[in-house]
Amino acid sequence: MDHHPRLVAFDLDGTLAESKQRMSSDMGELLARLLKKMPVAIMSGAGFPQFEKQFFTALPMESKLLNLYIFPDDAAQCFVYRGVWRAQYDNSFGNAEKEKILKIFDETMREVNYPTPPKTWGEQLEDRGAEIAFSALGQQAPLDAKEVWHREHEGARDDLRNALVKNLPDFSVTEGGLTTIQITRKGITKAYGIKRLSELTSIPIAQMLYVGDALEEGGNDAVVKDTGVPTHQVFGPEETAGLITSLLK
Repeated sequence: MDHHPRLVAFDLDGTLAESKQRMSSDMGELLARLLKKMPVAIMSGAGFPQFEKQFFTALPMESKLLNLYIFPDDAAQCFVYRGVWRAQYDNSFGNAEKEKILKIFDETMREVNYPTPPKTWGEQLEDRGAEIAFSALGQQAPLDAKEVWHREHEGARDDLRNALVKNLPDFSVTEGGLTTIQITRKGITKAYGIKRLSELTSIPIAQMLYVGDALEEGGNDAVVKDTGVPTHQVFGPEETAGLITSLLK
C-alpha cells in the first residue's frame, strides 16, 4: 500500500477475529511482529474481560505490550500495559445514568416491537461499566446463529438503534458486530478513541491507519472517518493478515 503509517489501529470482531471468537495464533504472531515496529491499537465494543478471553490469549508471551493500546467499550476506556494493565481514562456510567438507559431501552423495545428470538444464550443486556450493550441472541450466542439473525433481522436492529438515538439524545448509540447495539456517553465513539490515541502517542492522526470490516456508510467503523484518519477496509481476518504481512515488508 502507498500509505506508510507510524501506528495502526484495528477493529476486533470481523477484522482480527470472527465475532466473539478467539483470535487465531497466526494472527497473534503477526501482531507481535507488528508491535516490534510500531504502536498498535485495538478498538472494539467488547469490554475488557472479552479482550482477555478473545485477544490476549492468542498473543505470544514475548509480545511488546508497551506498544499496545486497548480501547474497550467503543473507546469509552483505554488501557496500556505498564507491568499491569492500567486505565489511561475511563468514561464509566454512574448508577443514575444506567437506570435511565435501562428504563428507556425497555420502553423503546416495546415502541418498535423488536422481535423476540426463539432462543437466547446468556443475558441480552450487559453492563460493561462504560457501556451498556444489547445482544439480540445473548452475550454467548454462537456465530452461526448470529449470522442467521443478522440476515433476517438487520432492519429491526436499525429501527431499534434509530429509535434509541431519538429517545436517548444525551448518549451515543452505535451498532457493533452482527447483532449488538452499544450505548456510551455522548461523544464517546471510536472517533473519540482515535483522537485520544493521537494525544497519548504524539503521533498525528494523518500518520495512522485504521483497519476495519465496516467502514462503509452506516458501518460501525465508519465514524472514525470524521477524524481524517486514513482507513483500509477488510472483509475478514484473512484479508487483515494479508495487510499486516504487507506492512511488515
